[in-house]
Amino acid sequence: MAGDAKKLQPIIIKKVKKGGHAVHGGAWKIAYADFVTAMMAFFLLMWLLGSTTEGDKKGIAEFFQSPLRVSMLGGSGSGDSSSVVRGGGKDLTRETGQVKEGESAARRASYTLRALKEEQRKAEKSRLEQLKAKVEEVLAENPKLAALGGQIRLDMTKEGLRIQIVDEGNRPMFDSGSAVVKPYMRELLRELGSVLTEVPNRLTVEGHTDAQPFSGGSAGYSNWELSADRANASRRELVAGGLSEARMLRVQGLAASKLLDAKDPNGALNRRISIIVMNRDAEDAVLKNVPDDPEPEPDTPPAEAGATQVPPPGKMPQTQTPAPAR
Repeated sequence: MAGDAKKLQPIIIKKVKKGGHAVHGGAWKIAYADFVTAMMAFFLLMWLLGSTTEGDKKGIAEFFQSPLRVSMLGGSGSGDSSSVVRGGGKDLTRETGQVKEGESAARRASYTLRALKEEQRKAEKSRLEQLKAKVEEVLAENPKLAALGGQIRLDMTKEGLRIQIVDEGNRPMFDSGSAVVKPYMRELLRELGSVLTEVPNRLTVEGHTDAQPFSGGSAGYSNWELSADRANASRRELVAGGLSEARMLRVQGLAASKLLDAKDPNGALNRRISIIVMNRDAEDAVLKNVPDDPEPEPDTPPAEAGATQVPPPGKMPQTQTPAPAR
């Protein structure tokens, strides 16, 4: 029976089939591309760090440490066109700092121009102050001119440095009713002409008389003509002292329209010659035909200076007998 059982046991046959390799996918390409990209980013970072200045590096570090504060204050690392990291700016409503900086460029240029003009004014004022000191020094060193010290007044006005030569009862600059310069006055004017060559500013020469009406000379000749002739005679003496004709901007006669001593209209102080070393603003106002607005002198009502201006009413007595003007 045992032999029969062995004969009935099934026979199992295993067949192994050998096939080809399975087809590979493209996942390795994606992994390789990621690796190459990472390497390029790494080398790009190393190149940027190598080419960035130390200041920019500090700016970048500050930006990542406190981005809000850097964005508000601006500077390197937060909107600077030379910075690696841009953005932020002075206005948090802006997306980028570059837009804000670009908008304020014109404003900064305006501020710069204004500051430059202010520096020029300060330098010019300093130059005129030095000229004033130089004139005082020249007058003090010359014994002849030192005797005229009481007749010379120097002060700074809105137009520039003003040099006034006033009359004295015993030492007039001109004879009564005349435009002929006295010898000592001629020496003083020529000395001033020599000193004024040290600055490039242009000049205004003004002639003034007192309020006494002029009664001599030909018909129609008045204090206006007399003051203008005296101013022109003074101009000639300044030129004789070495001053260039091109430096003269205005020569005008003002008669009694701008009294120095309003309490005494006929006083000797009102008979004077004014030499104004003009600053740039006053010169531009004249050349551009812009009306001047000079500061009124003490105890003197403000008046527009001009050769055709009518003297203030009440300053020139009309009822008394006319006498020669001084």
